[in-house]
Formats: sequence, structure tokens, C-alpha cells
Amino acid sequence: MSLNTKLDTKTSFNLNKVAKWLRMLVLIGILGLVTYESIMHQVLGGGKSPSAHALCPLGGLESLYTLLFMGSYIQKIYSGTVVMLVLTVVLALLFRRSFCGLLCPFGALQELFARLGIKLFKKRRVVPQVIDRPLRYLKYFILILMVGMAWYYGTLWISPYDPYVAYGHITTIPEAIEEDPKAIIGFILLGITVVGSLIYDRFFCKYLCPAGALYGILGKFSPTKVVRNDNLCINCKKCNKACPVNIDVEKAVKVTDAECISCNECVLACPKKGALEVKVAHKVSHPLLTLAMVAGLFFGTVLVADATGNFQTIPAPLKEGETIPVSEVKGYYTIEEAALATGLSLPEVYERLEIPEHVSKLTKMNEISGEAPDYDFDAAKEKAELEESAAAVPEGTEGEPEGSKEEPGVDVSGIKGSMTIREAAEGLKMDLTEFYQFFEIPEGVPAQTQMKSIEMVSPGYSFSQVKESKQ
Repeated sequence: MSLNTKLDTKTSFNLNKVAKWLRMLVLIGILGLVTYESIMHQVLGGGKSPSAHALCPLGGLESLYTLLFMGSYIQKIYSGTVVMLVLTVVLALLFRRSFCGLLCPFGALQELFARLGIKLFKKRRVVPQVIDRPLRYLKYFILILMVGMAWYYGTLWISPYDPYVAYGHITTIPEAIEEDPKAIIGFILLGITVVGSLIYDRFFCKYLCPAGALYGILGKFSPTKVVRNDNLCINCKKCNKACPVNIDVEKAVKVTDAECISCNECVLACPKKGALEVKVAHKVSHPLLTLAMVAGLFFGTVLVADATGNFQTIPAPLKEGETIPVSEVKGYYTIEEAALATGLSLPEVYERLEIPEHVSKLTKMNEISGEAPDYDFDAAKEKAELEESAAAVPEGTEGEPEGSKEEPGVDVSGIKGSMTIREAAEGLKMDLTEFYQFFEIPEGVPAQTQMKSIEMVSPGYSFSQVKESKQ
């Protein structure tokens, strides 16, 4: 071996080592950031730190229907979520499932447990192919179900079953389950994902991830792929052992499998220079360069979007002089913040929301029940909303809206403004046609519309007034 060949081999080895460690540092960094924001979301509230929903690109896909046809996002989704969706779609079209292999925080979590598993069990196990192959299609079914139900209901329907969301609430498990008992399924799936990754690596990515399904389909159109040179390959199978999703790289000419997460670990593990290469539009790209392009495009775009005010992941702050009705006070507001937001004095807020006097003004609205066990924040808001609606009706015009009919025996007290029309209809066990007639909703209003937002689609409609007339 010549001196130049030795130097080239040493340089290649050093670059591979840098690429390998830099990829893990990027993944761990993003996981750390998401973990921090999730904890802060629980501590500070949704107005000061984004939720796991807002930081997941698929939230943008779930909100796409309401965004296109109603011009609004579904609850807990913002412009930044849609920006991330567009970005990850572009990355999939250019660099295959590069988001999964190079940037995904939930993928990072799985890889960390997979490395721990190798330390514990001394080897990487593989699910038998007769079980593995059919299970790989499960994530495509989940993708269709998730998007279909989100567009049908106009809500983050899959949220309680999502292990990524469960991870975002890991510090408040009892509270999350108390708020929605179905959330226990998400925590169970999180446990299965962690244990599965300890044994099999990237367990969720292979079998359950709807985002991976979407990016895998789009990646089929990508000009990026791993190419194997059969003349240089020494069939050592190190590429197969390095692949976290168990692709048989050693037998492939080109790796075009939708399962490939573009981590390029196979290329970095190959001991023979030129035997395995990443090619972008037929040009060789070292994994380090690919990582730089993917990370640069993603973070660069996010920074530009943020600088131009197009990357919102939390509710927009109130403008100077702007106030909100008492019925729109958020659970993460302290009582003092609620007073500032509504333009009322502290005593007025205590009175309007029926807050016991002994509760500190620094207590968050959704935590008042910790100091006053009988207090129900949602019920207090509902009552305040009805009072606001009654006050808005001109004197002498009180009573039922024109055309309304008395509907005895129907309890509408459980219908909330945050519910979609479809959810409210199901809550009253009515079909949609019957519910539209009962709640006097104009026919053209989509069933995904929140009850309190109907007036935005149909000016003149008042949810509060109609609800009051039915009680």
C-alpha cells in the first residue's frame, strides 16, 4: 500500500468517525431540546413553552384540512408546525428519510436505548422475517387512520395514543391520565417502544411511526441513495450489522428501500473505500456532507422563518391594549395574568370566575383545584361565557333566538365551545343532521369547526346564546 493510499484511508476513517459522532450529537441535542421544552410546557404552560404537538411535523398534516378549508389550525397546532411539515417533506424528497435518521428526537431516544441494549445483551437482535415483514405495513395503516380521523373530527384525535406525546408528558403522568384516561395507552406504547428498542433497535420507526411511513413513500422519488460497488465489496456484512432498520445492504446494488432512514451508518461501517457510497443525483456525497446539508437546510429555514415571524409554536401574545373575554382565559394563566389579559381588576376576576378568596393570585387557573378541591375551572368559564352572552343581548330582546324550539330532555351542559360540531353531536348521541337542526347551525359550516368558532364561518351565529336557549 502506497503512502498516498494510507493517507487517504486514514483521512476517510477520521471523517467517518467525525460523521458518526456528529450525527449522534445532533440527535441527542435535538432530543435534549424537545425534552426541555416539554418539561417547561408542563411547568410554565402552553403560552410560554411549546407542547409536544406543536413540535411534531405531523401535526401540520393533521391540521391541513382545517387550514386549507377554514383558514385556521386545529387546537395546539401553529404556523411553526406547518413549516416543519413542509421542511421534512422537502428533506424526504431530496434526501429520503433523512429527518428520521439525522434529526428526529424520538428516533434519538430509540437509538440511545438500542445502544444500551447492545451493552446489556452483547448483540443486536432481529425480529424473524415472517413477523417483521407484515408488521412493517402497520405504520402505513396508522398514517391513513391518523390523518383520516384528524380531518374527520378536526382535532388531534391520535394524541392520547401517541407515545411521542406521552414522552412530552413524562413528568406529569398522573395528571395526564386524569385529564384523559385514554392517555394511558400512549404511556403503554411509550414503554413498549423503549423496551422494543432495547432489544430490536428503532422499534417504533420500523413498525408504528406514521411520519416514517409518509417520508418513506416520498423518499421513493428522491435522487439520494446508498450505492454498493459489487467489484469492491468484500462481503464482510458489516453494513448489515450497522443498519438500525435491518436492511440487507450487502446484497443490494442500490438501497432504495422505503425503510432506509438515511442514517448512513452502513456507509460509515464499510471498511473498503468506495464499496458503499452515498450518491445525490449520481454525485458522491460523504455522510458528513449529507448531514451538513440536511441540518443546514432544516435549521437554516427554521431560523429564517422565526426571524420573519412565520415560526409560531405557542399562542401569540396579546397586543398592547388588547383584552380577551373571561371565557377565553387559558388554564396556564395565573389569576394575576388573567386579570391583565381581561383588563379586569383582581377582585373582578375572583368574582367572575368564582375563585375562592384564599387562593393565591399567583396560582395557575388549572391548578386552583389543588388549593380548592371543589373548584371546576371549565365550569366557571362556561358560566362566565353564558353571562357574557346574556350581557351582550340588547335590553328587551332576551329569550330564545328566533326560530328556536324547546327541546325538553336534552342535557347540553356538557357541550363545550372547544368541541367540534362532530364531537358535540356524538356527545349528545345525535346524528349530524339532527344536531345541526337542534343547535341551529347553518348547513354550510364544516363538521370539523369548533362550536365557539362557528360565528367565524357564519357571522351572526352565537354558540353561547343557542346553548343557553337549550338549557
